Amino acid sequence: MLRFAKLVVALTPLFAPVAVTAQSAEELALVREIFADLNPRSIAENREHCGYIGLDDEGSLTFSEPTPGDSDSCLADDPVNIQVITTSYHTHAAFSPDYSSELPSGSDMEGDEDEGIDGWVATPGGRLWYIDTDDMTTRQVCGIGCLPSDPSFIAGDSGIIEQSYSYDELVIKLGE
Repeated sequence: MLRFAKLVVALTPLFAPVAVTAQSAEELALVREIFADLNPRSIAENREHCGYIGLDDEGSLTFSEPTPGDSDSCLADDPVNIQVITTSYHTHAAFSPDYSSELPSGSDMEGDEDEGIDGWVATPGGRLWYIDTDDMTTRQVCGIGCLPSDPSFIAGDSGIIEQSYSYDELVIKLGE
């Protein structure tokens, strides 16, 4: 038995994930599916779309229908199919050199914190961000082009984009 335990401990680093995320692989797959459909629509309409992810009556992971917003904000409708909301999701509309749309905003983080949930943000450059309101941090789950992106997107327009930001770092970068 001791040999088996040593083998398990020895092999654990080989099978352990590279990075532990706050959300499940099932939720990440759902988020990618949502944004694969929604980001192109958001870009074409030049409007944000938003909604919620959570558990339905049977405890299954699901998402609410997206609510359309305007070019720089969105307020999701209350979900009718979700009993327990776990996270929000929203897009950042089409690319504009007049807006720092490649990052979540301080307001994005504050809105999720006010609701007591974390959030997901898709950008016109195809980045996927996760907002952790327990730590008030945001991190890139994947970079440019990992989601459908705006053909007008100009890489580098927002300067250097770090892999993660604290709330304070983000509002300083964005001048909020």
